Amino acid sequence: MELTFCIVDDDAVSRRMLQNIIEESGFGKVVSVAGGGLEGTRVILGANPDIVLIDLLMPDQDGIETIAQLKGEGYQGKFVMISQVENKEMVGQAYRTGIEFFIQKPINWVEVEAVMQKVSERWRLDRYISDIKQSLAKLETFQPDSAAPRKETTVRFVVQQILMDLGIVGEIGSKDIVSMMEWLVVQNKRHDFPPLKELYEAVTQSSKQDRGDIERDSKAMEQRIRRSVTAALTNLASIGLTDYCNPKFEYYAPLYFDFQDIRLKMKEIEEDIYPGKGKVNVKKFLQVLYMETLNKMNV
Repeated sequence: MELTFCIVDDDAVSRRMLQNIIEESGFGKVVSVAGGGLEGTRVILGANPDIVLIDLLMPDQDGIETIAQLKGEGYQGKFVMISQVENKEMVGQAYRTGIEFFIQKPINWVEVEAVMQKVSERWRLDRYISDIKQSLAKLETFQPDSAAPRKETTVRFVVQQILMDLGIVGEIGSKDIVSMMEWLVVQNKRHDFPPLKELYEAVTQSSKQDRGDIERDSKAMEQRIRRSVTAALTNLASIGLTDYCNPKFEYYAPLYFDFQDIRLKMKEIEEDIYPGKGKVNVKKFLQVLYMETLNKMNV
């Protein structure tokens, strides 16, 4: 999906330079430009671009006032501030208004490319999170049949609700996680947590007979679960970057993951660092999920 941009700057040369950089570098298409804050408000509300580049100081209405007005009118796109101003108070006010990044004047091609890469990635992450939230909202509000008798709470239901909150209910490894929790609740009468290798093999053995199949399939399960847990870490880190006070981030991030792993993932996303193999504490995640499942089922 091609991103759309609007440039609001009273300097025509700056507008042309920014448009050339955005379009020639393949970040998207500039769908509108404006020479001032009042005109910018009108064209942005009309074109509804994904990202707005806006000058801080303009003769009719400055960038901070314009952003506040646009937000008040319901515009939800991303903002990048363009300015020569180095006053810390004004910069802080601009961030509080809702900008994502600054581009310093005079315009520098390399700097603009770097900023556009970051803000474009942030937009896509926010869109991904928004899609997850909408999917969850539909599932939460769906009522299959108000006249039907209420079903007894099951391990599968409890675990899937948590996995939906973490945004990984659609991951292939989520099925393995559900099966694992079902096995633990039913078979693990002492409620302690066995070593992961034994756990993978025990869950696999419930549906396999051949020893070779058990070893092979338990290793495949381990990889699927690790990928799912890593996806949950990424989802929470993305939510934390967007809204550090988000209830899901505040509850799940410190409970299911090590703090340093969350911070590292947030840094990778924020600085657009290509992630390596990464580190994630799968055992902690599964232990916490198991204890929370027992608690929700009053076992």
